[in-house]
Amino acid sequence: MQHQQAKISWRDGQVPVSDLFDDPYYSLQDGLEETRHTFLGGNDLPGRFRDGFHVAELGFGTGLNFLATLDAWHRAGAPGVLHYTSFEAFPMAPDDMAQALAAFPGLAFRDALATAWASGLFPVEIGGARLDLRMGDARQTLPDWPGRADAWFLDGFAPARNPELWEPALMADVGRHTAPGGTLATYTAAGHVRRALAEAGFAVERRPGFGRKRHMTVGTLT
Repeated sequence: MQHQQAKISWRDGQVPVSDLFDDPYYSLQDGLEETRHTFLGGNDLPGRFRDGFHVAELGFGTGLNFLATLDAWHRAGAPGVLHYTSFEAFPMAPDDMAQALAAFPGLAFRDALATAWASGLFPVEIGGARLDLRMGDARQTLPDWPGRADAWFLDGFAPARNPELWEPALMADVGRHTAPGGTLATYTAAGHVRRALAEAGFAVERRPGFGRKRHMTVGTLT
C-alpha cells in the first residue's frame, strides 16, 4: 500500500502541525492529558483492560496515544498482552516523531517505539504490547483487516480538514471491526460524524471535551 511521509511544521518548537491539513497533532494545551481524557477516559480505560484487550486507532500520528495507553496498562497492572492496531496514511519521519515525543519525558518505551518506527517492521512487541501499523489510506486498509477492536481511538485530523477519515463508509467499517460491546471515543462532536457512527451501529453520546473543546463523542456498539 502506498503512503506518503508527513510534512511537519512546529508551533513553539514543540507541537507538530501537519502542513497538509494545517492542524496540530495534539492539543496545544497538553497533548498527554488530552489523550487521557478523550481516548482513555472516553473508552472507560484502564478499567476495562484484560489480557488480549485490543485497541484500534485511525491516525497513529506521533505515537502519543499508543504510549499513553501502554503507560495506563502498566500503571493498572493489567495482565497478559495488549494489542494495538493503528491505521496511518501519512507516517511521520523518525526524527519528527522523536522531537514530538521529547515533550513527554515521563512516558516509558519512547526509545523502543522510535527504534521500531525507524525499522518500519510491524507488528512488533513493545513493553508487553503487540503494536501493528497498517500504512496507507484507511478506506482501503481497514476493510481488509481481520481484527475486531474492543476500543477505537478515532484521531484523524479535524473533519473539516481531513474529511476522508470521517466518511460514513469508513465509520461503517469501524462498526464492522468492533467486538460486541466495544466502544469508541473521539475528540470531535461534529454532527455528521455522530450521525455516521449511529448509522454504523453505535449508541452515541456527547461528553465534555478536553480544554477548549466543549464536547467530544463516545459510543458503544449495540
